[in-house]
Amino acid sequence: MPLLGTSASQNTKSFLSVPITYLVIAGGGDGSTESGGGGGAGGYRCSVVGELSGNSSIAESPLEVALETNYEVTIGAGGSSFQSGSNSVFGSITSIGGGGGGNGVAPYNGGSGGGGSGRGVGLGTAGQGGNGGNANAQGNTNSGGGGGGAAGNGGNGSTSAAGGGGALTSSITGTATDRAGGGGATGQNVGAGGPGGGGGAGSGAGAPKGGASGGAGAANTGSGAGCSTNLSGSSGGSGIVILRYSNSLTITIGTGLTGSTSTIGSDRVTSITAGTGNVSWSK
Repeated sequence: MPLLGTSASQNTKSFLSVPITYLVIAGGGDGSTESGGGGGAGGYRCSVVGELSGNSSIAESPLEVALETNYEVTIGAGGSSFQSGSNSVFGSITSIGGGGGGNGVAPYNGGSGGGGSGRGVGLGTAGQGGNGGNANAQGNTNSGGGGGGAAGNGGNGSTSAAGGGGALTSSITGTATDRAGGGGATGQNVGAGGPGGGGGAGSGAGAPKGGASGGAGAANTGSGAGCSTNLSGSSGGSGIVILRYSNSLTITIGTGLTGSTSTIGSDRVTSITAGTGNVSWSK
């Protein structure tokens, strides 16, 4: 017997499940200042067949969802004011915000770890991103470590500024796109700042001390920010949730979310770029 107020056909639909392929990227970490480390990339979780998930691990399985059932989506903000990025969520899938870079304090752990400044390194999360790089503390040639990226660890500081860990490439939207690179480091009197790890990651600012802000992470990439040589840290890139599913399904994007949907062959792809709310599917 159907539930009260629900037709038999609606009740049957609610128990059907369908696979949703996803790319869930958290917000990137804030870049540090002076001779500190770059921001780590937001956690990167991917279930696209033939692609990689974070820290260059094997892709995950698609998420089975019930029709006509709400699933939470949250888009993580990039870290600012010397903080880590925020988590992004799709149902039971949570990607952890990227760790902020260290400067005088230990860098933050996260989806990918923040780069070090002589007080250890920020650690990444298994299946989501790499560790931050180590600093090289040698007087006037001190260089921080690069932020960890989705593809692996950030670079270690040396007599030149360290680069961020690499981004990963996904074609979930039909176009190959790099995302979630680690932010570059900087250092005292070492010339140019370290490069970001790609995918919209910020580069570190060049010497001398007090000179400039590092590059911010690009919006909706989850990439880390580069380290600054002044006292104003740069912000990490916000995250994104991208969902791919059969074009026999219709998605409902709830209040509080900003998203758009396109059709690619026999699939639809929905990119959600901001907010917190629910999504659901129907036939």
